[in-house]
Amino acid sequence: MPRASHPLRRATLILVSAAAVAAAALTWATLPAPHAADAMEGLTGDAEAGRLVFLATGCASCHLAPGQENSADDRPVLAGGQAFPSQFGTFYAPNISQDKQYGIGAWSALDLANALTRGVSRGGEHLYPALPYASYTKLALQDVADLDAWLKTLPSDPTPSLAHDLSFPFSQRWLLGGWKLLFLRSDWVVTGDMTPEEERGRYIGEAMAHCGECHTPRNLFGAMDRSRWLAGAPNPSGRGQIPNITPAALDWSAEEIADYLTTGFTPDYDSVGGHMAHVVENFARLPPEEAAAVAAWLKKVAPAE
Repeated sequence: MPRASHPLRRATLILVSAAAVAAAALTWATLPAPHAADAMEGLTGDAEAGRLVFLATGCASCHLAPGQENSADDRPVLAGGQAFPSQFGTFYAPNISQDKQYGIGAWSALDLANALTRGVSRGGEHLYPALPYASYTKLALQDVADLDAWLKTLPSDPTPSLAHDLSFPFSQRWLLGGWKLLFLRSDWVVTGDMTPEEERGRYIGEAMAHCGECHTPRNLFGAMDRSRWLAGAPNPSGRGQIPNITPAALDWSAEEIADYLTTGFTPDYDSVGGHMAHVVENFARLPPEEAAAVAAWLKKVAPAE
């Protein structure tokens, strides 16, 4: 019997060692992964270019202080506080004003790049994808540097950010490492031969304006279902449905789409409402070729019934 037990002990030791190695590998793979310390070296931010990035990415739409309704204000107070309900709990937009204690006034451009494109906080923790870094991960770092330069021109506000109201286990940030490992991707959804205008529209639509975050249905874990890109989704607030904007449902011409994005009026003279009103406010202040590019890109999206 003692001799026969040696192979069993050896097999047990091998299994335990393999499990330990697998656990260590999984832990390593799910750690926060910020950019290298020199990622932003050589990039100089331009505030005016950053103002356009700010509009295209819609920062004010979520981070405006409650009661400050006009996201088109040239000097918005980005004190946060807006509530965003979901099946996981309620997320609150944080203060991203220039207050050094309660906002992001002490952040570097690298800190901003880590948050927006890697979902990593200044303190090295995973951020919740309520910040749409699943889309922003495609942002060019020069655009982040420009955005950082623009944000630094905006006012500060000493309002502390509200803590998210999430139930267990969604309150455990370390689990987000697994979510990122499974779902965080930086490749384009719409591919194939594209004109420069369509490529620009894809960059705005998939990365900056993050259209998929609202218009794409999500799986059980809250990740966008890329197989039904822009096919419409339930409104997280529980009120109504966010529409399908693929060619299967949106039969407007490219010119009509561009007009809607900049005026808020549909071809049959209905008007924009809800959160989309902020999107129109932003596009109306961008160069008109940006809306035209997004319209051209939407025509390349795979139809989804």
